[in-house]
Amino acid sequence: ASGAFKEAFQNENPHLLEQMYHVKILCPDKCTGDVMGDLQTRRAMISGMDSEGNYQKIMAEIPLAEMNDYGSTLRSLTGGRAKFAMKFNGYQLVPANVQQDLVK
Repeated sequence: ASGAFKEAFQNENPHLLEQMYHVKILCPDKCTGDVMGDLQTRRAMISGMDSEGNYQKIMAEIPLAEMNDYGSTLRSLTGGRAKFAMKFNGYQLVPANVQQDLVK
């Protein structure tokens, strides 16, 4: 059965889907650049920014697979002064380069 699945999988050129989450991050103004840079390394798509006093609210769409250690990374980047919340947003196609790595 596993051999048949593997053969069918390779012959039909399927597309993998990944869970996407809407993330809201509230961080101090002076840490915004570091937080934005980290989001870019996580394949995040920034959907907006807003100011709330001395804090910036960043909204982004991020694959769940990229959020494994985000809490500790955010704490480290901001000295523990930022917080985030995430909510399931749907599924999206995995980029071709990531899918190739997974198939290998």
